[in-house]
Amino acid sequence: MSDNNNNDGMMGGLPININKVVPNPDSEAMQITKLVKNSGDVTGYELSNGEKISKEQGVQMAKEGHIAGVAVGISRKGEEYLRSLPDDNEGNNLSALPSINE
Repeated sequence: MSDNNNNDGMMGGLPININKVVPNPDSEAMQITKLVKNSGDVTGYELSNGEKISKEQGVQMAKEGHIAGVAVGISRKGEEYLRSLPDDNEGNNLSALPSINE
């Protein structure tokens, strides 16, 4: 028997449970404004205060509620990474942000 409460388990074409952690951002949480890339791979983020942080720092800061609009996902390789919260608006996805090269 399915226990989906009139929900197909999907949002924006992705499974709702794709996120490992969905943090509650604090009142002073920053936004990610740019992706920092090296050879096309995301290696970090630039925050709304201009600070550049590593991917690992971003994951930790998000878990602590210091970055808004993101969840922590886990890759097929078992690595944690930041992903946009699914909301049917592709314009605010991390992949839509400008990027800078390391």
